Amino acid sequence: MPNPKGNPESLRPFESEREEPLSTTISFRATEKMKDEVKAQDDPAQFCREAIQEALDKKKKT
Repeated sequence: MPNPKGNPESLRPFESEREEPLSTTISFRATEKMKDEVKAQDDPAQFCREAIQEALDKKKKT
């Protein structure tokens, strides 16, 4: 009989080697075409993080 509480390994906290933890999410609306292009990237989440950070850095310079 399977464990009703799931696999104990799944309950372990996720560990990351990042300087700052990824502790929150951002949700926004986009066109279907934008969504498809982002999803086509090798790592869509990292692609979005880098694009947003690049835009923030560019805005700080001005």
